[in-house]
Amino acid sequence: MEQIEVEIKFFLTDMGSTRDRIVQLGAECRGRSFESNIRYEDAGKNLMKNRSLLRLRRDSKITLTHKSELPDRNHDFKIHRELEVEVSDFSTMNNILESIGFCKEQVYEKWRETFVLNGMVLCLDTMPFGDFLEIEGEGQHMKALSDKIGLLWDNRIRSSYIALFEEVKQELDLPFSDITFHNFKSVALAPSQFFNPEKDPGPSLKS
Repeated sequence: MEQIEVEIKFFLTDMGSTRDRIVQLGAECRGRSFESNIRYEDAGKNLMKNRSLLRLRRDSKITLTHKSELPDRNHDFKIHRELEVEVSDFSTMNNILESIGFCKEQVYEKWRETFVLNGMVLCLDTMPFGDFLEIEGEGQHMKALSDKIGLLWDNRIRSSYIALFEEVKQELDLPFSDITFHNFKSVALAPSQFFNPEKDPGPSLKS
């Protein structure tokens, strides 16, 4: 299925209170699940060069996704074209991708709890390096919704989790590239030192 995806993120210092506010607004919870993702590249790393993404994800289902940048970029949001299909077998799909020349570039994990409110999708994400709220839907409604939740619009993040990790990796000189809870187990990290409006590097597609 092809769609245009519009989203923003917010770093959360208190996920519990944010969740309570989302529930108070009448959002419907669609459940919480653990995600494991593989990001692929070709031999020349052309996907990254072209600001696109090929990802195989396993949570409550298995999906193969390709994301690509749109010619016109609205810097208020992160916007991209998404092609996604559900597949039945994670290992077989991985073998197919590797057999046609793609290789595993990075593994990344998250816990995600999903809510739906007035056609907007709200995802409470626990990443190995911090807690975030991701809002997907029509851009013109995002500011009003973030205001109702109690989040400052100027604090929105338009970068991907992979781009945010690269910032953390560089600042802390981390020796690993996979964004897993195991890798971060022994990392002393204060997420609030990284995720603020001044440090937002702008739109990125490598989500």
